[in-house]
Amino acid sequence: MVIKMRKDSGEKELLHLVEFLQKKGLEVKDASSSEFKVVGVVGDTSVIDVKDIEALSGVDKVTRIQDPFKKANRLMKSEDTVIDVSGVKIGGGTFTVMAGPCSVETREQILEVANSVQKSGAQILRGGAFKPRTSPYAFQGLEMEGLELLKEARKETGLPIVTEIMSPSHVAKFAEEVDVIQVGARNMQNFDLLKELGKIDTPILLKRGMSATIEEWLMSAEYIMAGGNENVILCERGIRTFEKYTRNTLDLSAVLAVKKLSHLPVIVDPSHATGKRWMVKDLALAAAAVGADGLMIEVHNDPENALCDGAQSLEPKAFDKLMKSVNSLVTALRSTGE
Repeated sequence: MVIKMRKDSGEKELLHLVEFLQKKGLEVKDASSSEFKVVGVVGDTSVIDVKDIEALSGVDKVTRIQDPFKKANRLMKSEDTVIDVSGVKIGGGTFTVMAGPCSVETREQILEVANSVQKSGAQILRGGAFKPRTSPYAFQGLEMEGLELLKEARKETGLPIVTEIMSPSHVAKFAEEVDVIQVGARNMQNFDLLKELGKIDTPILLKRGMSATIEEWLMSAEYIMAGGNENVILCERGIRTFEKYTRNTLDLSAVLAVKKLSHLPVIVDPSHATGKRWMVKDLALAAAAVGADGLMIEVHNDPENALCDGAQSLEPKAFDKLMKSVNSLVTALRSTGE
């Protein structure tokens, strides 16, 4: 439910409204913009009659939110949410690039890649320490050793790190040591994990499940936000369709849909979406063109011998070219007001 106050209403009327709602057991959220004073209401709003609220002094209009996601809803907050990741901004007109290897393999590998993507302009270092794999026989990551190597790369380059979490038991450690915690596609609906992540304030990168609808994706974000952590970044990484030529099917329309439905920032991962490195650059540019807030790109110093997803990983030189093209496009779009 969204309640818009009259322009001539004051602090007294607003406080009276908040007290009225809180006595009903509802959570009240300030959703005001620079133009309007607005209150968002979360909870079982069926316990109150809209007419009772409209009768309160200072209230102009009451609108019920029909979508099942409330905190993530654009109606609750008209302005774009901007997530601060150790000084790096995501959302609100900025364009942020996360880059690095699919998995951390060795100290030499992660330091070389981290330094190269930093020089090319990436703002955040990605790298998998824990790797969910389809086959139990595939490389599963270096786990805690990989996390320590990521921290070393962060110290050397100054880049914040984003890495995937697999278990609720790791939440406390990740909250202390990781700048952005990634929830992978396979865990998008791991509700026990989402609830635990809602108890911390570390930014969460929530990837879309491979067969998830946009509403299901936003409802997973709602799980995290309902727990108290509203620092959620959404990531479109392709969905599973009948097509087998590419690893997944990149749904760029989801960027536009999410921007309309939600205030949360959304980035695109063209590496996992296609599984083919030769497609990554063009789809990265397409993502920027449709209004994504950033990219997640896989970069490896030796893709042919990578232990994970080498076929979709760019070499550092190719990533450098991609960054120059993306930066040129983003600059051009901003200059034309697109």
